[in-house]
Amino acid sequence: MHQIWLSLLSGLCLRLFFFCCAEEGLEFPNFDGKDRVLDVNERNYKKALKRYDLLCLFYHEPLPANKGLQKRFQMTELVLELTAQVLENKDIGFGMVDSQKDAKVARKLGLEEVGSLYVFKDDRVIEFDGELSADTLVEFLLDVLEDPVEMLNNAMELRAFERMEEDIRLIGYFKGEDSYYKAFQEASERFQPYIKFFATFDKSVAKHLSLKMNEVNFYEPFMEEPAILPGRPLSEMDIVEFVNQHRRATLRKLRAENMFETWEDDMDGIHIVAFAEEEDPDGYEFLEILKDVARDNTNNPELSIVWIDPDDFPLLTTYWEKTFKLDLFRPQIGVVNVTDADSVWLDMSNDEDLPTPEELEDWIEDVLSGRVNTEDDDESADDQDSPDSYVPEDSYESHDPDEEDDSDD
Repeated sequence: MHQIWLSLLSGLCLRLFFFCCAEEGLEFPNFDGKDRVLDVNERNYKKALKRYDLLCLFYHEPLPANKGLQKRFQMTELVLELTAQVLENKDIGFGMVDSQKDAKVARKLGLEEVGSLYVFKDDRVIEFDGELSADTLVEFLLDVLEDPVEMLNNAMELRAFERMEEDIRLIGYFKGEDSYYKAFQEASERFQPYIKFFATFDKSVAKHLSLKMNEVNFYEPFMEEPAILPGRPLSEMDIVEFVNQHRRATLRKLRAENMFETWEDDMDGIHIVAFAEEEDPDGYEFLEILKDVARDNTNNPELSIVWIDPDDFPLLTTYWEKTFKLDLFRPQIGVVNVTDADSVWLDMSNDEDLPTPEELEDWIEDVLSGRVNTEDDDESADDQDSPDSYVPEDSYESHDPDEEDDSDD
């Protein structure tokens, strides 16, 4: 599925290039033709690392002979050129590393995955695992430029923090910068910019959040109450280990800046996927049901639901509808095999009302127990009639993208 998305997105990544100016002051950038992306090699890579606050390197295969693949390569290069142009005054360098011609440089820099983008900041290397479009990359790099810990000093900043329900957040209360805050700050650098770290030295802010001195709270997305990290004071490794153990949220939103990282983080080869438009009344209602289910099952390590808002990925919506045979104008939930996109979807087409949290939990329990799985349509009839694999035909819709569509006959 990852490769399918990559192939599709390669044709979409130039969306900023074709915006035109409508009025003065609203001009979207167009590539000006100036080369800013370096050909990074053994002679210049050390100089490039020293020169920029951030160095963004695309690790790629040699230029292919196939014309279609050449065009895709050129489009990727144009995305980097436009991003470099937009961020020209931000002290960010851009370069490309050929996996064959510059193999020695790649080994020295620790570049491993061909087709990936690596960002070097101080002594850290951050892998970009999102949609390779100019707007997404610009936003990502601006986040990397920021301090890894954001301070909360007043009620207004506190209100903004409390509205960030879609994000994993950590908040710690410390005496000052020369305190156990240093361990918290060092831990934050391990996860920037994917996980947000906040801190306060303000007693009133800490009181509002029920934070004790040197205490750190972990907010899972869409959960009303945080988890308190055990122990005080905490070391850098204490925080890092806790975050790594709890970073797969019960309900998490697919985002352009880390979409491939999320998709690769499957549960035994599958994802439970929910499509819901937050701005649509039915989508909003279904999302609230998903939140209720997630909150009731937050301590279940086997459950993780990926929520996709089709409005966030307009260029992928038609592809998803065709692949999964769904109508994404209404909420949907199903289980998807990450390797071949084979899927089974909860049938909600015959009901005017959305499923209750209890009905949705029953379906999820069937998924987690294996009674609903994407291989049902591949099994023999005898296997399907056995008690362990029986699935009521009026409850689930199964779709194998490799099968022929009878409607086309």
